[in-house]
Amino acid sequence: MMPHPKPAMPICGDCDGFPVVHITTGTTTPTGQRHTLPATCPTCHGTGHTVRASHLVRIGR
Repeated sequence: MMPHPKPAMPICGDCDGFPVVHITTGTTTPTGQRHTLPATCPTCHGTGHTVRASHLVRIGR
């Protein structure tokens, strides 16, 4: 039997698949490089993909 390919996960609509960006602070390090801070997408938590509704688990009532 041929293995069935796994369907692609949908790309996050908030970050368009670019979940982590680096923002410059405007300061430089002693070596002359710019100091940056990473920022991750709060919706997908840095994965770049969203979870389909069928994969969500309902807890409680």
